[in-house]
Amino acid sequence: MDQSPHTCYEQPLNERTRTFLRLEHLFAQMVHHEADASKWGRRAAVAALLDILTVLSRHDLRTEVGKELAEQHNTLSRLQNHSGVDHERLDRILSDLAALGREIQNIPPQFASYTIRDNELLNSINNRSAIPGGTCGFDLPGYQYWLSRPAEHQAEQLDVWGRQLKPFRQAISLILRLVRDSADAREYTAEGGVLVHNTDSDAQLIRVFVPAAEAVYPEISAGRHRSTVRFMEQSGSELRARQTERDIVFRMACCHL
Repeated sequence: MDQSPHTCYEQPLNERTRTFLRLEHLFAQMVHHEADASKWGRRAAVAALLDILTVLSRHDLRTEVGKELAEQHNTLSRLQNHSGVDHERLDRILSDLAALGREIQNIPPQFASYTIRDNELLNSINNRSAIPGGTCGFDLPGYQYWLSRPAEHQAEQLDVWGRQLKPFRQAISLILRLVRDSADAREYTAEGGVLVHNTDSDAQLIRVFVPAAEAVYPEISAGRHRSTVRFMEQSGSELRARQTERDIVFRMACCHL
């Protein structure tokens, strides 16, 4: 298979991995927009921050992340007596898992809900965010004032509001990296644009790598024991999607620890 760049598409196979991927996406948004000191960059950073707090307040992520860190620590600990293992790297990962687990446990339960509820500005922005254009100046003059403050003041506030999120961002990043690294991608051919694959029952994540030169993208559906990868094409100015009839050579990894 050629070594041209690939686009990676991922499909989570359980609710925990699905939530972690969503949070990874939101953390990336927040970090990206925090570097933009314009009022639009600040608006985008605050919106991502509120989305993260909302996800964390709707799920018992403190318990879920802690449980996942402990499970991966136990799984990797079994490798300590295996030959051919990079023990220095393994010890570093085990240390990171243990340290992050302790940090997560030290964060108060329901901190995300309280952060929104107890902060008048964040609460008002959150309440208006569901309305298209609901956070403009005449709706939220307090927000307009905050956006006019010096960039250093805004950056300090964002750091305070997001301080307890840092262990979650680091933990989810480490967990997903270990899951992704758990399996090597193998080459497959989707005949007529479709591949049906028998999936391991303990798989957590499917990763599909499509050559950038191929003008297709995969739709991935997965059940407990079987997954289907269907490659789609877009056509016309309306970008209507239809299944390709061509054979598509691609790579796929079914990841689990």
